Amino acid sequence: MSFADLYTSGEHRRNLAHFAALATLAAIDGELSIEEKNMLDRFATKLDITKSEFEEVMKKENKYPIDASHDAEKRLERLFDFFRIIYTDHGIDYEEMILVKKYAIGMGFTGEKADKVIERSVAIFGGKIDFDDYLYLVKH
Repeated sequence: MSFADLYTSGEHRRNLAHFAALATLAAIDGELSIEEKNMLDRFATKLDITKSEFEEVMKKENKYPIDASHDAEKRLERLFDFFRIIYTDHGIDYEEMILVKKYAIGMGFTGEKADKVIERSVAIFGGKIDFDDYLYLVKH
């Protein structure tokens, strides 16, 4: 059972799973830098992650995998959720761009495909759209 399965709220469960994957990505190269820690703090706030959840995820022995789906539409839906989280403050910064690319590759996109999807997603997320429109625009 994954860490996120312990929680019943569908949206909070997804948010916690996203956060756990992001924390794992940020810590993949060893110790967290100050910038990575600050970014994780921002994401924890955006995702409504409690202090106890944050501490549990950040334990050294905890490594939460990114749930890579073989279904391209599921991967796009997760990326869509991630972009919605990022754009809650109406923008994306350099550190978030780096993390979103790692996240996309971790979910199963190739580096080239990740770049294309991210580029299109950043252009699309200048406004607010629903998932069906997002899916159509990213695929075409």
